[in-house]
Amino acid sequence: MSSTLRFRRTALAVAAAAVLPFALAACSDSGSDSASSDKSSDAPAASQPATPDASMAMDKPFGPACAGVPAEGAGSFDGMAKDPVATAASNNPALSTLVAAVKQAGLVDTLNNAKDITVFAPTNDAFAKIPKADLDKVLADKATLTKILTYHVVGQKLTPKQLENGSFDTLEKTKLTTTGSGESYKVNDTANVVCGNVKTANANVYIVDTVLMPK
Repeated sequence: MSSTLRFRRTALAVAAAAVLPFALAACSDSGSDSASSDKSSDAPAASQPATPDASMAMDKPFGPACAGVPAEGAGSFDGMAKDPVATAASNNPALSTLVAAVKQAGLVDTLNNAKDITVFAPTNDAFAKIPKADLDKVLADKATLTKILTYHVVGQKLTPKQLENGSFDTLEKTKLTTTGSGESYKVNDTANVVCGNVKTANANVYIVDTVLMPK
């Protein structure tokens, strides 16, 4: 009996000796797991570098003539963003000839009440390229003036990306085309966008250096 008992005790001791390292290892592993998981939970999540998003950058006005926009007040980019497009344009000194033409054609309310439009807005210098006698004649002819001005308006808000190779219906009912990339765009291969992606309350505005003529 005693030898059997001794044998059983010996077997239990051997079994315990065999199991103990595994149990300790398991405890150790689980401890290291929980420690590493604690560490990982404490560690801040990896984040992207705090650099401006490219699409956000392209959401800003761009172009050489943007430097001439007032820094503050109703004619600034922030100020124009609060007003409908005809009102916003009236606060920009570089667009005074366009604003006078819009008033002459009776289009102020039409443009201000339109929803989600794009206006290609010729600068005063763009109008100055037209001989004065011709310009005065157009300004005196409401039907012709309306035709020209509505040709500068597209019935949707266009992003710079859409201008890369675009063809759009205008309010005048014929199409204009756009080409370019980055911060360099042309309209109808003749007019350069000199200050683009200017936001108003109801429109995106692309200021151009040439008056567009319906085809």
